[in-house]
Formats: sequence, structure tokens, C-alpha cells
Amino acid sequence: MNENIVLTESTYYILLSLYRPQHGYGIMQQADQLSDGRVRLAAGTLYGALNALCEKGWIVPLPVDKESRKKEYKLTEKGLQVLKNELERLRQLVKNGEEILKEER
Repeated sequence: MNENIVLTESTYYILLSLYRPQHGYGIMQQADQLSDGRVRLAAGTLYGALNALCEKGWIVPLPVDKESRKKEYKLTEKGLQVLKNELERLRQLVKNGEEILKEER
């Protein structure tokens, strides 16, 4: 797997929201909540991103109940690894920033 993948904030929150399977509206709500309103996904943007993430193999749709119109998605092992790699990358960014800026404290 490419170790140099950098996720957009939207993609990060979509993947994070799918740590437990859920449908599109739930993803939109959770991304908004987790990001303190910074990431507000429009339906068209979200579903385009979900399709792209499915193509990369990072998420998969769950079987759809014939009675429901809601399509649920879940994170794959590959997607979980991408999410963990991004979290480690972000930790390194914060660590570097704190080390450089500690002189201002």
C-alpha cells in the first residue's frame, strides 16, 4: 500500500464515520459533528466520494434491504489501514509543530 497517501479532511471524516457501518445521512451528520461543523458534506459530494472510496477498495456497500432505500457502507481492512496511516501522519505533523513552536510558550 502506498504509504504517502494524504487524505482530504472530508475523506478522513468519511472514513472515520464508517468505523461502524452507516448510511449516507449518518455519515454527513457524524462528519459535521466530529469536525465541529468544518466538514459539511452535500449529498452529491458525499455520494461521489463514496463511489470513489468503493473503487479504491477502502469501503464496501452492505447488502441492501428490499424494504429500505438507505444504502449502508462499511470500512474495509484496507480502508482501516489508510485511516490509521493518516492518523499517524497527523500525529507527526502536530508533534513537529509543537516542537518548533514550543519556544513561543
